[in-house]
Order: sequence, then C-alpha cells, then structure tokens
Amino acid sequence: MPERSKSTSASNLPLILDIDDFKGDFSFDALYGNLVNELLPSFQEEVADSADGHGIGGTDVLSNGHVRASSDAAKFAQGLSSPLFPEVDALLSLFKDSCKELIDLRKQIDGRLYNLKKEVSTQDAKHRKTLTELEKGVDGLFDSFARLDSRISSVGQTAAKIGDHLQSADAQRETASQTIELMKYLMEFNSSPGDLMELSPLFSDDSRVAEAASVAQKLRSFAEEDISRTVPSVVGSATASRGLEVAVANLQEYCNELENRLLARFDAASQRRELSTMSECAKILSQFNRGTSAMQHYVATRPMFIDVEVMNSDTRLVLGDQGSQASPSNVARGLSSLYKEITDTVRKEAATIMAVFPSPNDVMSILVQRVLEQRVTALLDKLLVKPSLVNPPTMEEGGLLLYLRMLAVAYEKTQELARELRAVGCGDLDVEGLTESLFSAHKDEYPEHEQASLRQLYHAKLEELRAESQNSESSGTIGRSKGASVASSHQQISVAVVTEFVRWNEEAISRCTLFSSQPAILAANVKAVFTCLLDQVSQYITDGLERARDSLTEAAALRERFVLGTNLSRRVAAAAASAAEAAAAAGESSFRSFMVAVQRCGSSVAIVQQYFANSISRLLLPVDGAHAASCEEMATAMSSAEGAAYKGLQQCIETVMAEVERLLSAEQKATDYHSPDDGTAPDHRPTNACTRVVAYLSRVLEAAFTSLEGLNKQSFLAELGNRLHKGLLNHWQKFTFNPSGGLRLKRDITEYGEFVRSFNAPSVDEKFELLGILANVFIVAPESLSTLFEGTPSIRKDAQRFIQLREDYKSAKLASRLSSLWSSSG
Repeated sequence: MPERSKSTSASNLPLILDIDDFKGDFSFDALYGNLVNELLPSFQEEVADSADGHGIGGTDVLSNGHVRASSDAAKFAQGLSSPLFPEVDALLSLFKDSCKELIDLRKQIDGRLYNLKKEVSTQDAKHRKTLTELEKGVDGLFDSFARLDSRISSVGQTAAKIGDHLQSADAQRETASQTIELMKYLMEFNSSPGDLMELSPLFSDDSRVAEAASVAQKLRSFAEEDISRTVPSVVGSATASRGLEVAVANLQEYCNELENRLLARFDAASQRRELSTMSECAKILSQFNRGTSAMQHYVATRPMFIDVEVMNSDTRLVLGDQGSQASPSNVARGLSSLYKEITDTVRKEAATIMAVFPSPNDVMSILVQRVLEQRVTALLDKLLVKPSLVNPPTMEEGGLLLYLRMLAVAYEKTQELARELRAVGCGDLDVEGLTESLFSAHKDEYPEHEQASLRQLYHAKLEELRAESQNSESSGTIGRSKGASVASSHQQISVAVVTEFVRWNEEAISRCTLFSSQPAILAANVKAVFTCLLDQVSQYITDGLERARDSLTEAAALRERFVLGTNLSRRVAAAAASAAEAAAAAGESSFRSFMVAVQRCGSSVAIVQQYFANSISRLLLPVDGAHAASCEEMATAMSSAEGAAYKGLQQCIETVMAEVERLLSAEQKATDYHSPDDGTAPDHRPTNACTRVVAYLSRVLEAAFTSLEGLNKQSFLAELGNRLHKGLLNHWQKFTFNPSGGLRLKRDITEYGEFVRSFNAPSVDEKFELLGILANVFIVAPESLSTLFEGTPSIRKDAQRFIQLREDYKSAKLASRLSSLWSSSG
C-alpha cells in the first residue's frame, strides 16, 4: 500500500488497498500496522519519552500501560483542556474508509470467482465429452487386440499340431527305418539253430561291439515280446512263432558268446589295470541284465574271495596259532587289525569301481555284501561256536563266559566295521541289517546263555569257597579249643564275594545293552539277568546266616549236655564245670560270628540296592511296570535272608540269656542278700554275680552294637532287655532278703539299670527303674510297706511276690497284715 504523506490528513485522501496485499503469507497484524503506523508514531514517541523520564518527572508507568502521576503532576494535568488521544478521529475516519474499500474489493473478488466457476464448468463439460469419446476408442482398440490375440493363438496351436505331426512322422519314419534294419538282422538270426556264420559284419567286428550289443538286445526284446503276444493266438501262426523262437535261440547264443567275449576282455584289462578298457567293457556289459554279470564277475574275482591263504591268514590273525586258546582281548586286537585291512581293501576297490562301472553304487553293494557274507561270516563261524546248555564247557575251558565275551567282542567290532563300510560306500545295501543277521542265531539264545553263565559262575565260586573252607578247617583244627572250633569251622559271609557277584552281573548287563536295541527287549533281558543276581545273593547270604545259626545250635547242644551233668559226683561236677566253660566259649564265639554274618548280610544287601539304583533302574523305567516288578522281586528275594536273620537273633538272645542264667546260678550266693548281723559294715558294692553278668554282657554285646543298626538293633536290644528283666526277677525269687541284703540288691539293680541304659530302650529303662522301687520292700519296716506303692500301683503284683522273700515275712505276720491292704486296693 503506498505511503501517505504525514502532512496530509487521513480524512482528505482515500486509502488505497490492493488485492495483492491479501496474497501469499497474509498477516492481519501486518495489514493493521500498515494502516495505523502513519498516525501513531507521535503518540508512540510520547509514550517512550514518558517511560524514559520515570522517577524524574514525577510519573510512574503501571504494568497495565496506564500512567500514574504524582500529586503535583496530577493537579497540573487537571488544568489542561487538550484531549489525551487526539488521533482517535483520524483513526475512525481511516477505519471507515478501509471498510468501504474492503467491501469493494470483496465485490470484485466475488465477480471474478463467478466468472471462473462459469468458465471451469464449461471446460469440465468439454473434458467429459472428450473422455467419453476416448473410452469408446479404447474399447474398440481392446476388441481389436482380443481378436488379434485369438487369431495368433489359433495359428500357434495349428503350428504346434503341425510340428507334433511332423515330429511324430519323423519318429515313425525313424522307427520304421530302424525296424526295417532290425528285421534284416532278425532274418539273419532266423536261420537254422546254431548257424551264426552268415551274420552281418556288425556282429563280428570287434570295433563295433557296443553297437552289436545294443542291436542284439533290441532284437531279443522284440522277438520275445512277439512270441509272448502270439502264444494264445490261432494255430495258423505256429510257423511264424517257430521262426521267431529260432531267432530268439540264436540271439541268446550270440549274446552269451558276446558277453563271454566282453568278460574275457574285461578280465584281461583288469589284470593290466587298464581302467579305460575296463570302463568301456563295463558300459557295454551294462546292456546285458543291467550289467549284473559284469558286477558279480568283478566282485567274485577279487583275491580276498578266491585266495585260500587270505582266509587262513584271517584265522591266524584273530585266533592265533592252532591249538592255543584265544583270549577276548587278543581277539579284539586281531579283529581290529583284520577289519581295518578289510576296510582299506574295500576303499581301494571303491576307487577302481568308481572309475570303471556306470553304476558304481550297485557294485559297491555287491562287494560289501560279499565281504560280510563270505569273509566275515567264515571267520565268525570259526570264532563263535555256540556251546551246549545241557553240557556246557567247563570253567577250565573258559565256561560259557568265554563264549559270551567272544560274542560281545565280535559283535562290537563287526558293528564298527559296518559303520566304516557305510562311510566308504555300499550303495542301497542295508549294511547294519545285514550285520545284525550275521549274529541273529547267537542273539536269539543269548538270554539263556547269559543266565546259564551266571549260574555256572555262581556254582564254581561256591565250590571254590567250599574247598578253601575245608582246607582251612583241616589245617586250623589242630591246637584249637572245641568251643572255638564250633564257630570258626563254618564259612562266613564275605562282602567281597557278593561284590564279585555284582561285578559278574554288571558285565552281563553291559552285554544286554550291547545286544538289545529295543527298550522292551532290553528291559526284559536286564530284568532276567538282575533276577539271577537276586537269587544268587539271596541264596548265598541265607546259607551264610543258616551256617551261623548252626553254630548257635551246636553251642546250645553243648549247654544241654552241661545241664544234664550238674548234679552228679564231685569229679563229674568238675567235668561239668569244664563243659560249661566250653559251652560258654562256644556260645560267645557263635554269637559274635552270627553278628558278623548279620553285618555282612546288611552290607551285601546295601551293595545290591545301590547297584540297582545306579545301573538297573534307568534301564527298566522306559517299560511300564518293569521297575516296580524288579523292586518287588528284590524284596521277595531278601525275605528269606530276613527270616534267617530274625531266627538267628532270637537264638542269640537265647544264648546270651543262657550264659547269664549260668553265671547267676554259679556266682550268686545266698549270703549276698542275707548277710549276718555281726556288726560289720554293710557291703555297698555290687555282688560278684552282678559284676560277672554285666562284664559278660558288655563284652558279648559289643559285637551287637557294632554289627546291628537301625530298627534291627533297636528291636534286638529291647527284646534282650525285657528278657534280662524277666530272668533277673525269676532269679531273685530263689533268695531270702534282709534289710542289708535289700540294699545290696538295690545296688545290683542300679548296676544292671546303668548298663541297659546303653540300649536306648525307654521301656526297658522304665522296668529297671521300677525294680529299684520294688527293692525297697526289703529295706523299709513292715508298717511302712503300704506306703511304697501309693505312687506306683503297677508293681503291686511283683511286690506281693517280693514281700514273701523278706526274712521276717512269717515272724512279722506280713501276710495277714497286708491281706487287707491288697483287698482294699484291689
């Protein structure tokens, strides 16, 4: 907008607003500024001056833009008559003129917009008309293209049909030409049988052998097909058929002669290592039965299949010199060497086969199959002679175990050979399946041989132990007492022997794993083999426990003889005392032996259980029920040993109690509990009988504390404690007690109670504590007896019997005195 002169009034000149002012980046603030800036500069300068003079001229400018004057300035301003904003009128006039011009400009713009809309509508109508005409033209063009494409397609199909007809005609012409040629050759073979002298040069020229072989095969197939097609036809074709049969016979004779000639040439080239000639012959021979005869002929002529010395060398390498017994380790080394040599030979032959034969995989399949079925089988037949289960070889000859070890070594090494041959190449041959078939006869009866071997080893071990026991018995009996001889003459259980049983079984399980690939078969074989171990260990430890029980029985017999001879003459009594000592020694020795047997029995069972957990269970878990069944069998197998152990422990208690009773009878004196009233101080020591009994129990039960454990130990000691309590009660019924004797008895009871406290049996401890209370009946005055049982009524029955043992029982008339007490309390 052009600037207006400052000296000119805004109301005198019109505002000039241009349409271009509203184009582009339009800003209302800029437009408004351009309108009013010509009128406001003086006012802006005054405001600026007022702001600069703040604090000097006595005025303050507020934050909202108004001016606050001081009191003097305000009074002065009130005296002025000029307006505060003189440009207001000019601005109002300016805004009115601007509004008028803006209205004019809007009318101009509206007119222009109307004209533009009208022109656009006209152009759009023309454009739509043009587009419609173009669409019609394009549709026509598409129709033309479609007709052209259809025509081209039709022409192409016709040309393709013509080409197919021409190709078919050419093929028919070629076939007809070949057929005519073949018919000529067929007529040559249709002469008299065996007359092949008048054939075309094709069939006699060595340089055209490949072509002759191809033609001969075509003629054979044509003639054989014709014969098979005319066999069911009418009789009139019999002459033609006979003619073709003659041709077929002659062709077969010629093919045989040609094949033999090629095989001879192949052999000659093979000896000279002329691979190119061999390859040429093999390629031609592949037209005869797919070259099967050439492949089989090549494999059959390999030196390792026809040289007898190779077979003998294999046997010597694996089995050693004739007459010597080969060991599994030597056989393993021999098989490794032999199979490495076989693999190297096959690898060398594979290089030749790849260079010569058009189908090398088929040849490799035949070669590897021949290696396994001839060379390996011949060796295995000599190495693995299946033993009889009825009359097995003796242990001196190696037993069944030697055969099983040889079988495992041969199987494992042959499997390795199969993997090596697979790596070298064997075509489509199932080399692993073929290897399995070599051992099928042995694997079918393997479980029976394994179990029989374990039984043979077990019986041989028992014979060995029996012989050792007899030798030690015969050499050790001299100078040994009779009582010691009773216990030591029986063979003890050996944990080392049970460990050997487990080692045999572990070796057998490793063979089961080797021979059994299916989880179900493996689980069945493992279960059967483990059952053998359970039977062996159960029988061995049960027999050992029974032998130890026999020692206890023999010791009991010695005690019986001692009892029968106690009431005879002094000399016989002395002999009986000697016999009693011998019986005691035998009893103590047999007790210790049985405890050792029980300890070793427990260790043996623990070894079997650990072996089952570590080695057997994981092999049984994949089959449902197998693991649980084996656990049940293990518990059943050990039940017989548990029964023998229980009976033996009962005999041990009987043995101990018999010796306790003997010591009490021999050592206990009547004066121990009825000392005379001679004024001497009472003896507060335990009686000699008590001391001897406690010393004996401490000595003999040391073996029980060491050998027994867990519930077995707890039950045994509790039972022994109860029997000891009962025996002591019965023993004291034989004596009469005075007060000092009662004190002595109380001291004995304390000694016994302290000893049985080591049993860790609360019920036994309680019984001996009650015995201590019961002994008070001999100490208190008669009138105080009734107060003893007020807190412990449970011992009243035993107290009645004990009170009768008081020396003053009759003199103090305790029976009548206490009868009222028992009746009232009852």
